[in-house]
Amino acid sequence: MDSMLKDLGLLPEGRLKIEFAAKTMPVLRAILAEFEKTKPLRGVRIAACLHVTTETANLCQALIAGGAELALCASNPLSTKDDVAAAIHVDFGAKVFAIHGCDRDTYYRQVDGALSTEPTLIVDDGADLTTTIHTSRTELLKHVIGGTEVTSTGVLRVRNMEREGALRFPMFAVNDAATKHLFDNRYGTGQNTIDGILRATNALFAGSGFAVFGYCWFC
Repeated sequence: MDSMLKDLGLLPEGRLKIEFAAKTMPVLRAILAEFEKTKPLRGVRIAACLHVTTETANLCQALIAGGAELALCASNPLSTKDDVAAAIHVDFGAKVFAIHGCDRDTYYRQVDGALSTEPTLIVDDGADLTTTIHTSRTELLKHVIGGTEVTSTGVLRVRNMEREGALRFPMFAVNDAATKHLFDNRYGTGQNTIDGILRATNALFAGSGFAVFGYCWFC
């Protein structure tokens, strides 16, 4: 099995969205161009569990340009974009296991699908790949040389495993990087708060007054 997707017919729309997002990601595009020349990931098998969005699609493209074999599953079915998932699979050649709004059992079948590639590197968002390897897929431990974790929750889970002596391969806490912490955790959360209010209330900014409590640099 090389994919679990909702509809390959959604490909054209996903392709356009990925191309649009790429225009606002100049650093990643520069990395992609360098990877195409140097192929630093040749021979590396990557399993990634991430939000399947246009931003992730451009990351996938860069990793594959670097020579990696990539399998992708969704870290959150509610954020999965089915059209983007189709484009990642068809255009970039990744094995993609992601369906928007799937149930719990299907979700873990998708995790197993990504892990069936016997990855050597893990790119995790929430530590589901990492914990699954350490519990029900321990035969994969001999292949994995390390991984990354990008969220606060996932880093907490991994550090608990480390304290208990259960972590069997090194993990890099991307969540602790200054750029990730500032632009995602701090500023991104602030923007998402406004977005959530607008979506929930369908309110307009025009003519409205806002009072904000408890949000500052040190929060």
